[in-house]
Amino acid sequence: MRKFGWNSMLAVVLFMSSPVGLRAGDAPHPRFQTSDRCLACHNQLTTPSGKDVSIGFDWRSSIMANSSRDPYWQASVRRETLDHPESRSAIEDECSICHMPMARYEAKLQRRQGQIFSHLPFDSHDDEESMHAEDGVSCSVCHQIGPEKLGSAESFNGGFVVNQPKSKNDHPEYGPFAIANGHQHIMDTSTGGFLPTEAAHIRDSALCGSCHTLLTKALSPEGKEIGSLPEQTPYQEWLHSSYRDHTSCQDCHMPAVEEETPIAAVLGVPRKGLHEHTFVAGNFVILRMLNLHRQDLSVGALPQELTAASERTVEFLQSQAARISIPGIELASGKLKVEVQVVNLTGHKLPTAYPSRRAWVHFIVQDQSGGTVFESGALNADGSIQGNDNDADASRYEPHYREITRDDQVQIFESIMQDHEGHVTTGLLSAVRYVKDNRLLPQGFQKQTAETDIAVVGDAAGDPNFTEAGDRLRYSVPIGDSQGPFHVRVELWYQPIGFRWAHNLAPYKAFEPQRFVNYYDSMASGAAVMLANAEATR
Repeated sequence: MRKFGWNSMLAVVLFMSSPVGLRAGDAPHPRFQTSDRCLACHNQLTTPSGKDVSIGFDWRSSIMANSSRDPYWQASVRRETLDHPESRSAIEDECSICHMPMARYEAKLQRRQGQIFSHLPFDSHDDEESMHAEDGVSCSVCHQIGPEKLGSAESFNGGFVVNQPKSKNDHPEYGPFAIANGHQHIMDTSTGGFLPTEAAHIRDSALCGSCHTLLTKALSPEGKEIGSLPEQTPYQEWLHSSYRDHTSCQDCHMPAVEEETPIAAVLGVPRKGLHEHTFVAGNFVILRMLNLHRQDLSVGALPQELTAASERTVEFLQSQAARISIPGIELASGKLKVEVQVVNLTGHKLPTAYPSRRAWVHFIVQDQSGGTVFESGALNADGSIQGNDNDADASRYEPHYREITRDDQVQIFESIMQDHEGHVTTGLLSAVRYVKDNRLLPQGFQKQTAETDIAVVGDAAGDPNFTEAGDRLRYSVPIGDSQGPFHVRVELWYQPIGFRWAHNLAPYKAFEPQRFVNYYDSMASGAAVMLANAEATR
């Protein structure tokens, strides 16, 4: 059932009143609680108009809660350990920082490296460390991060600070609200020493930037560092945009609750300024996979919760990500010339973060009878894009276009990586540079002054029609003997995991890569969504 009754909830609170994981004489040190310690009080929350904004249930169907269950992440880590077997332990340690943060942080306190596969599958382990690993980016992680170092290079790659407590039963849990002593006491007794503490930094984008800025080190076959790559930089992209002056990461990805609503079901009082813990973003594919393969992946969120989360994600993308238009269309000298404008509505590049993501233009011209005269960028049933060089051949890629004249040319907004020998790659620990990055720029982003880590790369860098105002692209279509009027339709499509990024895992004959490719192939046609569209007739 989605909601606990009052008596059941109070029983859970009382049951949890004894601290776990501490022994007499233990020195104070940072520690974490699994999310079940939070669910009892921070669910059954509804606004005066009746909307359910239960923090715990919203969180548990998010990518944050399922970061360690993510089958693509598991497959990708396994791929990297097979590519670089000499660095297996270091790779697992690095990749556990943001996907298994509690288990990894505790391992570091014990001067051990973080592990991943020793905790899998989750349903076969019941030790505390594996429980912490399974809980992903849990409540107890984000709400214990202190303000120290946030926004600095030291905080990136999950370099956040969880402070040593003043005593073993004095662990600040930071939040945006001042909490009365009585409510502090309830949380103290129910969690074993975790104290709700007002702190402004919990709403600072720099908090998100600590884990969502990843700078990856490329490795030689001997395990030596041979270069580095800015794998994910949405925080830096945001800093270089005009959004930094008016909209934080939390504003978009944790929607504000406009009505005064309690933040706790136990003696909660209505408050203005609660934010939903849905963490809407861009990866509807993994949410759908978690739902379809819930038993295999030890998923705790209910099917209807994950369905709602994936639908919320798609609605978020389709309403707030981008706009496409046809500002100009003319017929002359046997050619239909169409101007297409694509605009990014987000506060960072589109797409941003993990480089498996791509967006592209699907362009169609039909004659008066409805027959197709020209088409570029159609989506195939297997998730590949017609005409895309990279999907057809892993060693090639589609360049940035200023004008498209053939149906095998496709405008794809993406980042393409190369290794130290100049080969196109999807291996993060082999990549040392981007050879293409024409992802759409946010408002206020000046590509001429962008730092190297967030630079536009390839022909888009010199394209005067590729700016913060969007990408203005021309299609020049020969019409032959076709009769008008001609109907033009343009669509902007998006994939969180592109065909090549999925299928480059196929040669790895290990369980996790093979499982993911099977998952992907079974739902490839649903691995993309249309973000925006426009039509015109000439």
